[in-house]
Amino acid sequence: MLAQKSILGRSVPGAPSALPPALVLKSGQMRIRYLLPLALTAFAASVPVIKWKTGDRSRPLPAMVTPGEPSTQEHAGTAPSDAVQLFNGRDLSAWQQHNGKPIAWKLGDGYFEVAPGAGDIVTKQPFGDCQLHVEWATPNPAHGSDQEPGNSGVYLHSLYEIQVLESNRNKTYADGQAGAIYCQYPPLVNPARPPGEWQTYDIVFHGPRFSADAKLLEPATVTLLFNGVLAQDHVMPTGPTDYMKRPPYKVTPPKLPLLLQDHGQPVRYRNIWIRELPAE
Repeated sequence: MLAQKSILGRSVPGAPSALPPALVLKSGQMRIRYLLPLALTAFAASVPVIKWKTGDRSRPLPAMVTPGEPSTQEHAGTAPSDAVQLFNGRDLSAWQQHNGKPIAWKLGDGYFEVAPGAGDIVTKQPFGDCQLHVEWATPNPAHGSDQEPGNSGVYLHSLYEIQVLESNRNKTYADGQAGAIYCQYPPLVNPARPPGEWQTYDIVFHGPRFSADAKLLEPATVTLLFNGVLAQDHVMPTGPTDYMKRPPYKVTPPKLPLLLQDHGQPVRYRNIWIRELPAE
């Protein structure tokens, strides 16, 4: 007969005699109504199966890509050879106002700038899973405090905002500063540069997955390098971002435009490019 041991406040047939202290509940603690074998199954890691043998020379080789050149404070860099250039320093032909009207933001020497009050802009082309590079600079001197100075935003799928804000000297709430998934996840660290200096976001984004009957299968994921420093590590937005609330997911297409926010501050952008990632 199998021995019975008291585990998680219950007698479970066939349980091992020695258990980590964390699995034993003291009297009076909440009783968890799952048998240990089921719990272990639920939390077991799934190891991927690679169909190719090790060192298989018939396995297709990756495509060759010429890497871009990094930017400096004085000059914008270049994009990888397989990227879609969303701003080439000369025109805004890849963009339009969110309301569909011609672009109203200001074009400068190698950059473009938010025209306060003109409204958000979106890419004419929709994108799905992607690697995105964006460079931005807040005004110098900064104007206002808290959520005012240099406020803008990079919206993945036009729905999930990575906050743009002057956060080198300016203080605000944790999930509202630069590098935050707005009103959801603060950045892991704050590597923000001073006002007027160019900053970089390097983003890896995977959109949400929905079933044919409109159920959420997988939430979106975001990884962010902020000025080369990991600020968001494969986080899962709880749904679209919004001011002081967290709305749920709704079924959306696999590809949607990128959006840049007009929040009433003359924030500058340059060297924006995107690489679409193959569907998993």
